[in-house]
Amino acid sequence: MTERGILFFDGGMGTMLQARGLKLRELPESLNFTHPDLIKSIHKEYLAAGSDFITTNTFGANKFKLKKSNILVDDAVGHAVKIAHDAVSEHGKGFVALDIGPTGRVMSPYGDASFDEIYEAVSEQVKAGLKAGLDNKRGDIVLLETFTDLKEIKAAVLAVKENCDLKILATMSFEESGRTFFGTSVESMVMTLEDLGVAALGVNCSLGPAQLEPIVKKICDLSHVDVIVQPNAGLPVMKNGVSSYDVTPDEFAEITARFANYGVKYLGGCCGTTPEHISKMINAVRAGAENKAENKFVKRSAPNLTAVCSSSQSVIFDNDFIIIGERLNPTGKKLLQNALRAGDMDYILGEALKQQEQGADILDVNVGLPDVNEPELIAKVVNKIQGVCDLPLQLDSSNYDALESAARIYTGKPLINSVSGKAESLNKVLPIVKKYGACVLGLTLDDNGIAESAEARLKIAEKIVREAERLGIAKRNILIDCLTLAASAQQELVRETLKAVRLIKENLGVKVTLGVSNVSFGLPERRLLNRVMLAAALAQGLDGAIMNPADTGMRETVAAWRLLNNIDKDAKDYIAYCAKNFNNNKEPEKVLNLNNDIKSAIIKGLKDEAAAQCKILLKDNEPLKVIENFIIPALDVVGVEYENGKIFLPQLLQSAEAAKAAFACVREVMIKSQTESADKAGKIIIATVYGDVHDIGKNIVKVILENYNFEVVDLGRDVPADKVVEAVKLNKINIVGLSALMTTTVASMKDTIAKLRAEFEDIKIICGGAVLTPDLAKYAGADYYAKDAMETVRIASSLSD
Repeated sequence: MTERGILFFDGGMGTMLQARGLKLRELPESLNFTHPDLIKSIHKEYLAAGSDFITTNTFGANKFKLKKSNILVDDAVGHAVKIAHDAVSEHGKGFVALDIGPTGRVMSPYGDASFDEIYEAVSEQVKAGLKAGLDNKRGDIVLLETFTDLKEIKAAVLAVKENCDLKILATMSFEESGRTFFGTSVESMVMTLEDLGVAALGVNCSLGPAQLEPIVKKICDLSHVDVIVQPNAGLPVMKNGVSSYDVTPDEFAEITARFANYGVKYLGGCCGTTPEHISKMINAVRAGAENKAENKFVKRSAPNLTAVCSSSQSVIFDNDFIIIGERLNPTGKKLLQNALRAGDMDYILGEALKQQEQGADILDVNVGLPDVNEPELIAKVVNKIQGVCDLPLQLDSSNYDALESAARIYTGKPLINSVSGKAESLNKVLPIVKKYGACVLGLTLDDNGIAESAEARLKIAEKIVREAERLGIAKRNILIDCLTLAASAQQELVRETLKAVRLIKENLGVKVTLGVSNVSFGLPERRLLNRVMLAAALAQGLDGAIMNPADTGMRETVAAWRLLNNIDKDAKDYIAYCAKNFNNNKEPEKVLNLNNDIKSAIIKGLKDEAAAQCKILLKDNEPLKVIENFIIPALDVVGVEYENGKIFLPQLLQSAEAAKAAFACVREVMIKSQTESADKAGKIIIATVYGDVHDIGKNIVKVILENYNFEVVDLGRDVPADKVVEAVKLNKINIVGLSALMTTTVASMKDTIAKLRAEFEDIKIICGGAVLTPDLAKYAGADYYAKDAMETVRIASSLSD
């Protein structure tokens, strides 16, 4: 495939099939066997419309979604690839993209799918594609699309990279908030995927082109690699009882043509788009291009920022001074050592959350003990921390296997600590950094130990940077630690450390950090020495420090320096800091700490701690009082923070799990005392409607409802209307929640509601789901539309009062 200007993808396959008779409950992939000519004809229509790429009919062709059918992944993918290749051959030109969508599973720590399970599922699809003839030489590629979990798309990218040499284009689906369903930000997606080595990244599905435009702008401003955009044909609507979308081909073309001016390389369509949408889009782009034949590509220039991220939060060294919390390193910390050996995750998570509250920007994670399986333990700890804390992590180990184990399952872009000038370290660590798209912290030591002079440390830093760049690691992803030495033992070398900070900044142009507190080992009043050392290093250009964020003096120094260095404009942050931490400008208040209570445990998602605190409360309180006065108020706080965008779905689910652990303790006491379960908030039936096999959203609603103490009767997915009616009769419940994630199943929702109305006069029906809008819910006949799980709780609670 030769380099050209803007390249065009096809539009929606699923909605095209639905328009041509795809039945409810019928897998689109089954048509690869039963109606191959239909699939080929759709491919050829898109090619005739001007598409450069056609995507195989394999969006759901993974072992989880095909499990209940008689279709094998090898066969589904194999037939689809052959059909696509035949279509391209008959048309005379074009390229094939192996289409891979999300698996439908929720990954740990929020769900039960492991990283390896998702990796193996995608690997199976890729291998099937290769077996069917996918080939880089003919221009075939892999398209990963419609992902909402950054961890899942990372597993998918690695599965493709490690099993073939095909180019990867990867897209995620964003909501108008600028985040995915699982809370991934645009910034986190961009920096994670581009450094993992995808050829292009971007956004598809979920929204129409108008709603996606600000998201597209942001992606183009940030990305160093090519950008791909595939919007829906607007938002779903019902016209004359038929599901449709509200953006015409002309409107679609007008907006998507603007995307070309932002520097988008690949343009296509998703749900609801047709060959007409694609044809008009291509014509509109060409009409606005200087070189109409080649659809001139607008080059972009993204800033070279040194940054790391979790799924929902990014930390940029260029914008501020960065505090790396040091308290999750077992060296000299007996309580942490004991917790690591005992697997006491709540203690570890509590330490992480304390540092977050104390102002850390990044958390250092080190589990290095001689009597543990470090690769296994660090992966477990990283996974658990990312479940409750959204700060980016620094993966800290001298064990190469442990570094790779943690980097592989990390959600986002981590900072790896560390590499040195030693040949073995360079050869082992840098390939891990490159493979997993991380930033790396280089230490200014080599086979001769820590270099004494600043000039010698500069030379080691130059070697690290040179070797990293040789492997393709961008300079923006390299930081250097100049290594602080103890003034008690090597007093004359403290100045060399400070000098090295300035030399490396000036000569190499990379970010520089220090483990500041090392300077005070063996001396009294360590905090005084630490804060002065920090101030001196800041004056030399220090960008970040590995430090204890609970050290008041250090945090005060940072706050004052941000003001004096013109980062804190108009002294707003400094004034706020003083108001919060000083009493009449005399004594600093105590550093924030987690309260040892059930409310704090639930809010922070600490499952074991919530159960332990609940047991304490039950000694002096009636079970109902514990629920009403402690558990429910904690969940209400979580709900408000979720709706205000302070926390995201992963944190909401972790809090729900903590509340569930507390409820289990309450119920255990009630059973022993033979107390009736009159404390239930209410009863509700939930179901995904007939013909719709998606249930992630419904399952989340169930978890949240149960943790507000509702009794939930979950009928599952693909539920016929008559089964819902029978369940209402059997359980004598008058509140029903219905979910639909496909536009075609809105009709099923309408049918189900009609049958419920015919049988029950007082029934109240709540509807939700990815494709639902207030208008569609009203069309279906629902009493209420719930945009998310918390809205469902609020509605159900009002109906149960």
